[in-house]
Amino acid sequence: MPDAIPTDDDLRTLADDLGIRLRAGHHMLVTAESCTGGWIAKVVTDIAGSSEWFDCGMAVYSYEAKQAMLGVRPQTLEEHGAVSRETAIEMVSGALVHSGASIAVAVTGIAGPGGGAPDKPVGTVWIAWKRRGGYASADVFHFEGDREAVRRQTVARALRGLAEAAG
Repeated sequence: MPDAIPTDDDLRTLADDLGIRLRAGHHMLVTAESCTGGWIAKVVTDIAGSSEWFDCGMAVYSYEAKQAMLGVRPQTLEEHGAVSRETAIEMVSGALVHSGASIAVAVTGIAGPGGGAPDKPVGTVWIAWKRRGGYASADVFHFEGDREAVRRQTVARALRGLAEAAG
């Protein structure tokens, strides 16, 4: 049975918990978002006092934006596509390079309703996390539901992963 679709209250709770962890660890967060279009940044900045632990967010939808703002290599996009482990890793690494943050998350996926393919169906999302000075990790998810549901699940999973990475 799939997990329940996160509500606004669920996302707020996750963001609040993340803020506590980031503040305790003296971390600053950067987000690099494609399929969520800035939703992770919106959720964390809904938390009062988030300026203590949120540096910036980048909504990078196009190939050009991923290259210009995050340094994703054209070869990576050509060989693997935007929705890939390789692109997610380059996005999260580039977010740290192009910000003053110490911890980052990057998301890239197919929220639907169109855009899917047999090898990358709608609901396929790559999420990558990285701490400055550390190695990036990335996981693929296959979320169920409509565009809103896929995006909500992506935001929630990104926040949970950040909380784990923050310690």
